[in-house]
Amino acid sequence: MYDVRIPVLIVGGGPVGLSTALFSERHGVGTMLLEKRDGTSTLPRAPGMQARTLEMFRAAGLGKDIRALEIGDSHPYFEGGIIQVETFSGIDDAVLLEAPSLDGPTVSPERVMGCGQDRYERVLAAKARELGSDIRFSTRLVEFTQDDAGVTAVAEETATGKRITIRADYLVAADGANSTVRKLLGVERHGRGTVFNALSIYFRAPELEVLLKDRKFILCYASAPGTLMGLSRLHGCNPWLAAPIYFPEKGEEPEDFTDERCVDIVRTAAGKADMDVEVVAKIPWEGAQLVAETFRRGRVFLAGDAAHVHPPAGGFGANTGIHDAHNLSWKIAAVLNGWGGEALLDTYHAERHAVGSAMAAQALVRNRIRHGYATEEDKAAMVDDIIVTLGYRYSSTAISAPADRPVLTPELQLVGEPGTRAPHVWLEREDGGTISTIDLFWDHYVLLTDASGTAWTQAAEKAAGELGIPLRTHVLDAVGELRSKGRDWLQAYGIEAGGAVLVRPDAIVAWRSTGRAGASAAAGLAGAIARAAGHTPLATAVR
Repeated sequence: MYDVRIPVLIVGGGPVGLSTALFSERHGVGTMLLEKRDGTSTLPRAPGMQARTLEMFRAAGLGKDIRALEIGDSHPYFEGGIIQVETFSGIDDAVLLEAPSLDGPTVSPERVMGCGQDRYERVLAAKARELGSDIRFSTRLVEFTQDDAGVTAVAEETATGKRITIRADYLVAADGANSTVRKLLGVERHGRGTVFNALSIYFRAPELEVLLKDRKFILCYASAPGTLMGLSRLHGCNPWLAAPIYFPEKGEEPEDFTDERCVDIVRTAAGKADMDVEVVAKIPWEGAQLVAETFRRGRVFLAGDAAHVHPPAGGFGANTGIHDAHNLSWKIAAVLNGWGGEALLDTYHAERHAVGSAMAAQALVRNRIRHGYATEEDKAAMVDDIIVTLGYRYSSTAISAPADRPVLTPELQLVGEPGTRAPHVWLEREDGGTISTIDLFWDHYVLLTDASGTAWTQAAEKAAGELGIPLRTHVLDAVGELRSKGRDWLQAYGIEAGGAVLVRPDAIVAWRSTGRAGASAAAGLAGAIARAAGHTPLATAVR
């Protein structure tokens, strides 16, 4: 009856879909991916990779492969911030618009890097295939239905017109802003809608590097009369990427931007009328702010631009989508492998919808500031990039914390609070090697305590064993298997000697006890472990 049976069907083969395939396969879940393009991206789009994103690839065993794609040292470009000039030839008079904090040695074992998705998509696809994913390019989704037991989809090969019927346990829609899956589900989106229209121009201009005098920046806006254009160099400069704005309300259309006009725009922005410019590609797009009303409908999940779109200010798009994939993949694996409860899947929407909405709002604020029409209220609402990319907080039934907390805080607070990413602390192993606490989290729940927290380890192992939940315990102490190297881990995680922290497979703190185990500790921790895996809590958790 079915041509293919697969646990997870993924629609869309961009960074989000490929990451879903990679993460799922690393968790032992078989995937099939459909992508209507004939291959991975050929253009260096989405070039800024956040520290948290690189942590996820690191945990999935792909960190070195992704890092190897960096051209030179791209970090100084991030340190250069967002700047504005009248023309690029006037780079000496650049005005600094934003100087975002993005990483730091006490914040993450990784640091941000520049790399176009034309390079990292190839690596993601190759690794996902190596792990077993059935990736099919030039294949589009035609239709699907779902029932209580799974999803039935029909796909069509572009070249032959051949149709195949696929039966999957779950479907993940990573098919972009114009998602076919979302439309077929009838899921509405809410937000500000289209904020502006732009045209990505990929071009070669050897003289531009000379004009810029090796100035480091994330993005440079040129405001010469007749043009408002952002220039990115995170992916390198062969080709360059520029994005002028156009105005449909004034009768302008993408077709009006001939190669000759694009050359004139680049020359005007550069301030050099005779500069040699070769246009490589032109891609029109909308800067919009829209968030789907739900990220889950039955056995179908929305991720990336299919779930939330926002202006590119901040570079949150692809990164946020990859974080969606990371959050979802281990939860689906938990349910398919029998130890995760159905309620765990509901936490995907609860956690990622709030984050996606907050990031869309932050991107809109940045867009208003950069385009010069931000109000004082807009400026006050903006938080630093590192809070948006690393400091967000989850609230769901799987987190032992109040549900009414804001997603973003005014200051970065990675202090072991439930719902936040576990703090990064360098640890020394018994063999003398060094790892980060972040390296402890991937396919198990992890309980961290010190030598005086034996009661916690016993309670955790007993509760996890009864529920069949994969869990490891680590004693971090001067005489333990792992010990802090530099920063004290107890202080970093906000606990005292004898306290304990429960961390999920995705490095999110699920529960914390700041002090020693008391009489109700075993029941409290058992309840937290059950809840963290989507089961009915056994008792009120200790915080």
